[in-house]
Amino acid sequence: MTVSTIKWGIMGPGSISGDFANELVHAPGAELVAVAGRSKEKADEFAAKYNVPRSYGSCEELANDPDVQIVYIGTLHTVHCENALTLLNAGKAVLCEKPLTINAAESAQMIELARRKGLFLMEGMWTRHLPVIAKVREWLREGRIGETKLLKAEFGFDAGWNPTGRLLDPAKGGGALLDAGIYPVSLASMVFGGEQPARIESSVVIGETGVDEQFSLLFEYAGGSIASLQGAVRLGMNNDAWIYGTQGKIHIKEFLWSREATLYAKDAEPETFVDSRDTRGFVFQQIETMNALREGRKESPAIPLDESQAIMQTLDAIRKQWNLTYENDRK
Repeated sequence: MTVSTIKWGIMGPGSISGDFANELVHAPGAELVAVAGRSKEKADEFAAKYNVPRSYGSCEELANDPDVQIVYIGTLHTVHCENALTLLNAGKAVLCEKPLTINAAESAQMIELARRKGLFLMEGMWTRHLPVIAKVREWLREGRIGETKLLKAEFGFDAGWNPTGRLLDPAKGGGALLDAGIYPVSLASMVFGGEQPARIESSVVIGETGVDEQFSLLFEYAGGSIASLQGAVRLGMNNDAWIYGTQGKIHIKEFLWSREATLYAKDAEPETFVDSRDTRGFVFQQIETMNALREGRKESPAIPLDESQAIMQTLDAIRKQWNLTYENDRK
């Protein structure tokens, strides 16, 4: 069955946008027509590498391209809001890389504008759209492990020492929570049906540059469930997730990009779901985005805007415990 073509633009010619462009060729009906960056030279290099017809040196120029229907924002957290507001005001749909913004005040602005103008907006939490994660949601909906009581999840990697790089520079929104921690925090939100914790306990290691390099979180929910979450940018971790219920458990191997999950239901043989895809996995998010545009939907049930906003509020609450602020918080 043929599908209508959706014309994409990319804001931010960095490595994550390169991964996104590589995957977009696998999404039926997708056409990448433009890329923009703060540097026209870098946008030109990206366009040449990924065969993009047009390149621009500003977000405003991309927003004014009449062919572009939707823009993927792959810039630093610190400029997500600025970029998104420019694009939404120009009538473009937006898929914005996680976290949606650097704080809840900014994300509220984006969501309000998108809804007021009747435009599609979604946080680019690509793992929500993976077949394995979709299967886990199905198992949870079906009550295969009974009442969910505990989640244990971690995501950490050793990025090395680069104090001016985006992961450790506070001016660039650096730190483990917003880059790595958003994944287990978002997974907890999904597992517990969008509910946010009633109580948060945390510990953190603040590094030489003034940002969090590793952390542990303990979420307590109103109904008595618990999430134990860890993240790091200078410490390698297993990156698995375990969900425990009253009638069994679920293991998600390397949950961010998972290709395998196993259900251990009580009094039943283990059931393993395997995703044998050839791609990294961005393509499922891209397909969902384009389906939403074709169907006239303004957001995705896989990660609704109200949930993205609630997650940002949770992240703000955690940073408040750490006295960790960014320049954007003071605007």
